[in-house]
Amino acid sequence: MLEELRAQSKKTWMLFFCALGVVFVIDQGIKWYFVLEGYQQGDLIYETPVISLLFVYNKGVAFSLFAFLQEWLKYLQILLLVLVFVYLCKQREILREYAFAIGVIFGAGISNILDRFIHQGVVDYIFWHYQFEFAIFNFADVMINCGVAIILITILLKKKRT
Repeated sequence: MLEELRAQSKKTWMLFFCALGVVFVIDQGIKWYFVLEGYQQGDLIYETPVISLLFVYNKGVAFSLFAFLQEWLKYLQILLLVLVFVYLCKQREILREYAFAIGVIFGAGISNILDRFIHQGVVDYIFWHYQFEFAIFNFADVMINCGVAIILITILLKKKRT
């Protein structure tokens, strides 16, 4: 029984760190290879009637909120991730249930925080402008939303079964 719990715990952590690593590497790869290589802030990289690639640095979080925190923002985000990680270590059933989704969210969050340390802000480049102008975002932002959606769908499906 104890050996089975250890094996399950190992699988949970493997899934968490694999999801984290894959999202982190893909996001940083996109930013470095397709955006930062040869473009300056404000450059229009590609344009369509629906979506464009427009390189900007976001100094805030979603919709540039909290940009006034400037340098403190990255440290507050690190603190938040550390606190959530500690909580998940104590609440292992939550981590076991949502290891993949939480790993995706952490990988995206860490990638965006890294941007704050090595660039002027988070590297954003996806600009939706069909029928309305939406905030400019990046792959990591999409992955955070996907991770949250996976958790919500899992919860809803679980409730539906009971």
